[in-house]
Amino acid sequence: MPGVCLEEASAEVSGTSTHLGSLKESLRSPGSPWPAELIALGPGGSARQEVLRKIQELSDSVHRDPFMVADLDMLASRHATSRRPLPRVWPFYAVKCCSSPWVLRVLAALGTGFDCASQVELEQVLSLGVAPSRIIFANPCKASAHIQYAAHRGVKLLTFDSEEELTKVAKHHPEARLVLRILAEDSKSRFPLNTKFGASLEACGHLLLRARDLGLAVVGVSFHVGSDCQTPQSFAQAIADCRRVFEMGLGAGHHMSLLDLGGGFPGAEGSEPVFEEVVINAALAQDFPEDTDVEVIAEPGRFYMAPVCTASVNIIGKKAVLGPGGHRKLLYYLNEGQYGSFRIFLREPTPRTPIVVKEFLSEPRLFPCTLYGPTCDAFDRLSLEEVWLHLQRLPARQRLLSNTWPLSTVES
Repeated sequence: MPGVCLEEASAEVSGTSTHLGSLKESLRSPGSPWPAELIALGPGGSARQEVLRKIQELSDSVHRDPFMVADLDMLASRHATSRRPLPRVWPFYAVKCCSSPWVLRVLAALGTGFDCASQVELEQVLSLGVAPSRIIFANPCKASAHIQYAAHRGVKLLTFDSEEELTKVAKHHPEARLVLRILAEDSKSRFPLNTKFGASLEACGHLLLRARDLGLAVVGVSFHVGSDCQTPQSFAQAIADCRRVFEMGLGAGHHMSLLDLGGGFPGAEGSEPVFEEVVINAALAQDFPEDTDVEVIAEPGRFYMAPVCTASVNIIGKKAVLGPGGHRKLLYYLNEGQYGSFRIFLREPTPRTPIVVKEFLSEPRLFPCTLYGPTCDAFDRLSLEEVWLHLQRLPARQRLLSNTWPLSTVES
């Protein structure tokens, strides 16, 4: 899906004024993947005005493809917001959340680190000139070829959670600095992850000894409380568990110096107080006080991206059918669906109400309706004669599943 990127004034990040406008020329240089339209909003300007302008422009043409609007000022603001309540924690943005080039370039300019999960993501981040030391290869189960690529490019920070992974790393990247990922309580998260990744506390001692025997250096511990965690106490318990594993690592002869809090920070509007009150600071003060010189990082993704993007789609067709009891029901067909930018709707339980961009002379009569995507899949559905609607605050992870349907554009 093509993009329109909006920039406003400046963002205060960790006491340094970072003006996104200064990036404009470099991002528009030859070969830059920056979208064709980078719009600076002046006094009184708004993202909504630009959305309506773009809709009118496309409506007057034969091209009515869906598009995405990204608020770059909001992206910079989220970075600052992530730093203020957790001054000891440095963010390593989860590239899997949204790997669009404009996101990576802005965050690289703001100085974030990057959490990569594959060779493709490593290539994307390294191509921006990001130092390998600002990257963690945070997939506990990596293809051997991807491990070799990381070694070749100097990316040394890798996660693991099994003896099998240690064997691969010992063969293909013996100079790696390893981070042991442990299980964390994530039953209250919208997307639990511990059924797939994470070593139990009972297994950690053996894994640390095995790493030592293979000549590998374990430098830290990580966890992930699941995407969009709803229980701040999950972080506190996981940090306490990491303290136990640190002691195991020190006992096995490893130099333990890194704590990775993973992701899971909520990104929905109104979740900011929850983020600031996740008791992380108190847990760090208790289990990893500052005089221990432990570096603390995290892997936020949803927190950064959830408020940044708004998608505008065109309703390309409709038909009326009779439902149960003879009641009229309307079917609307969009030019974007679950095989494109809305694929996370398959799993995302949060309801979202689309906004119809059309003025009515009087209050319209309402009917039950279903919104379908453009594919031939009957399950490609999201829950007018052509009108536009847009969905604000898209789910962050909108590019996780592959898409082979021949849409005109699939970039989001």
